[in-house]
Amino acid sequence: IMILIQLSEEQESLVETSRKFAKSEIIPVASKYDESSEFPKDVIKKAHQLGLMNLVQEPEYGGAGLGVFDASLIIEEISAGCAGMSTSMVANDLALLPIRIGATPEQKKKFIQPIAEKGLLASFCLSEPGAGSDAGGLSTTIKKEGNKYILNGSKQWITNGGYASQYTVFATIDKGLKHKGICCIVVDANSPGITKGKHENKLGQRCSNTVPLSFVNVEVPEENLIGKEGEGFKIAMQTLDLSRPLTAIIAVGIARAAFEYARDYSKERKQFGKTIAEFQAIQFMLADMITGIEASRLLTYKSAVMLDMGKHSALESSMAKRFAADTAMQVTTDAVQIYGGYGYTKEYPVEKLMRDAKLLQIYEGTSQVQRLVIAREILSGK
Repeated sequence: IMILIQLSEEQESLVETSRKFAKSEIIPVASKYDESSEFPKDVIKKAHQLGLMNLVQEPEYGGAGLGVFDASLIIEEISAGCAGMSTSMVANDLALLPIRIGATPEQKKKFIQPIAEKGLLASFCLSEPGAGSDAGGLSTTIKKEGNKYILNGSKQWITNGGYASQYTVFATIDKGLKHKGICCIVVDANSPGITKGKHENKLGQRCSNTVPLSFVNVEVPEENLIGKEGEGFKIAMQTLDLSRPLTAIIAVGIARAAFEYARDYSKERKQFGKTIAEFQAIQFMLADMITGIEASRLLTYKSAVMLDMGKHSALESSMAKRFAADTAMQVTTDAVQIYGGYGYTKEYPVEKLMRDAKLLQIYEGTSQVQRLVIAREILSGK
C-alpha cells in the first residue's frame, strides 16, 4: 500500500488541538502525577469535554467517529505530553472495541453510549495472574444459570480498573476447550462480588490506574454477552489488531518527546569549549533516534490506513507495535545518555520518558509475542 501523507485541514486541526491540550493541561502536571501515582481525573475529564476520548467509537453512540489513522494523530500528541494519561484515555477505546466489533445495535446503545456521552471510564479485562501473553489459557470462568451468567476468577493489570463503571470481561465456559471456550461479556463494575485491588506501584506510566480485579459469583444478565458463547477469543484478537496501531503511536509520541528534549539540550550543553551537538558522537545518536521515530510512525500509519480500508493488517499492526515499542526504549535511553548525569535525575524530563517507554514493550502483547504474530503471518502465505 502506498501512502501519501498529506494531512487535510481537519486533520491538521486535530493535531493542533491535541498539541495545545498536551502543552496546557498535561505537561505542566505530568511530573506531579508521576511522582504521586495519582489518577489524573481532572485531566481525563477535560479531555472528554474536548472530544479527545472514545476516538474510534461510532458517533451515533456518542463516540468521535474517527478512523484509526486520525485517532493516531491525536494520540501521538497526547503521548508526547504523558504516556500514562494517554494510556488511560486510549484504554476506553480498547474496552469499547469488543462491543463495537461483536455487539448488536441495542447492546451498543446500552454499553457504549452512556460511557461516551457521560465521560465515564471502561476497562478491558483479558490478562490474568497466570495468563498474560497466553490469552487463550485464561482461567476466569463463566457459567450459564437460567437467564444470567455467573462469573468467577481474577484479572490482572487492568487499566482504569479502579475508576471504571463497566468492564469488558473475557472468561471461559470450559478451560478444556482453550480459545474455543472463551466468551466476552460486559459487567457492571458495581456488581456484588467484585473486588478492586490496590493500584500497582509501577516503574512508569504511574498515573495510569492499574489494578487487579477479583470476581466471586458475580451475576451478569445473559443479554450482556457479546457475540455468542465461544466467540470471545476471536473478538479479543480482532480488538487487539485494531488497537495495536493506537498503542504503537503512544511509543512514537514518547520517543518524539525524548528526541526533542535531547536535541535541544545538546545545542545548549557545552563541554570542552563547544556544544555537545557539535560532537559527531552526539550527532550520530540524534540521527539514529529521528530515523527510528520516523520509521515507527510510517509503519504505524500504514497499519492504521489498512485498518481504515477494512484490510487484514495483523502483520502490519504487529510490526508497527514491535518496532515502535523497541524504538521508544532505545530513543529514551539515548536521551538520558545525552543528558548525562542530569538525565538520571527527576529534575529533567527524560528519565520519566524512559520509564514510561518500557511498558510499551510489555502491554498489549510483548515485543516477543509481536514477533510470533509477525512470523505466523509471513509463514502462513497471507
